[in-house]
Amino acid sequence: MIDRRAEFRALHHTGLPLLLPNAWDHASAAALAARGHRAIGTTSLGVAAAAGRPDGTAATAGETLALARRLATLPVLLSVDVEAGFSADPAAVAGYVAELAGLGVVGINLEDGRADGTLADPEDTADKVAAVKAAVPDLFVNARTDTWWLGVDDPLSQTLARARAYQAAGADGIFVPGTVDLATLRVLTQRIDAPLNALYQPGGPGLEDLGGAGVARVSTGSLLFRAGLAAAVAAADGIRAGGIAALDGLPSYAEVQGLVPADHRDQSDVALP
Repeated sequence: MIDRRAEFRALHHTGLPLLLPNAWDHASAAALAARGHRAIGTTSLGVAAAAGRPDGTAATAGETLALARRLATLPVLLSVDVEAGFSADPAAVAGYVAELAGLGVVGINLEDGRADGTLADPEDTADKVAAVKAAVPDLFVNARTDTWWLGVDDPLSQTLARARAYQAAGADGIFVPGTVDLATLRVLTQRIDAPLNALYQPGGPGLEDLGGAGVARVSTGSLLFRAGLAAAVAAADGIRAGGIAALDGLPSYAEVQGLVPADHRDQSDVALP
């Protein structure tokens, strides 16, 4: 595990941004792994929506842990979105993350945004970061601040202050979703002494431009999940409206079956109802 966590950490220092696509179930993660993505994150929105629960309300600790357990067999470096840690108690957050680490998880994403649209006190988030790092020192903790995401006043100064607090507590990276303005990102990467994570936005800068601004990691967040929903609904609507043409890149039944772990494929001993 030390080697895997060191590898994940090193992917943030290659000179090119690490593209971290975010999965929401075993099939999406396995498909991404099959396409050569060495590192994969999870999306809390996708996990929550798939379970019929709201995102950002600490409602999916069980689902997130179960997903991490399913993904542990994949040949990928896995980082898990744990929202704000699923608890206000730093010790409880550390215990939960230690359980994830025991499954083989190499990193987490820990945010300071709250469900009511406000930011948590930076000291509270810093305490959680410190507790996690004390429990699992070599785990990559990506501390997310939602200053831009929530549209706070003077987001730059607040972001820098929070980044300093989270780094002092042991955070390995800082995630600032909500801005892809290259000038802003250059300021952030120059003034934050840790790998900066940006959230990819359709129509925004590509990986090369983001890397040129100093960004070390680019996440897709819930984008892939929402794109999948949009594609499914569009296909159903098209069929209802008269039919659809062949879909480019559509995986076959056999290809999807092939994403299932080999030790789960033989279910011949399972009694049918």
